[in-house]
Amino acid sequence: MLYYVLIGLCFSLVGVAGLQLMYLFYLDRIDRERKKRLSELEHRCSDLQSKLSASRLLIEEQKERIEDLEVLNNRSEEVWADVLEEN
Repeated sequence: MLYYVLIGLCFSLVGVAGLQLMYLFYLDRIDRERKKRLSELEHRCSDLQSKLSASRLLIEEQKERIEDLEVLNNRSEEVWADVLEEN
């Protein structure tokens, strides 16, 4: 009778060890997927940062053009004011 109890105990311990092994494989797969996702996010972040810096440069160029146009526009108004005063 004691042999049957010991055999049952061995099977239960083997089952627990198998369950732990399966859980270890599961955690390993989750870790690999997390690392893969992190790598994808880092790549996407670098792409977005390069696009952001390009957009910032474009905005700065547009601001400079707007300022230049405002200066030219102010000059033409001054010239017309002088022309009107002379007449």
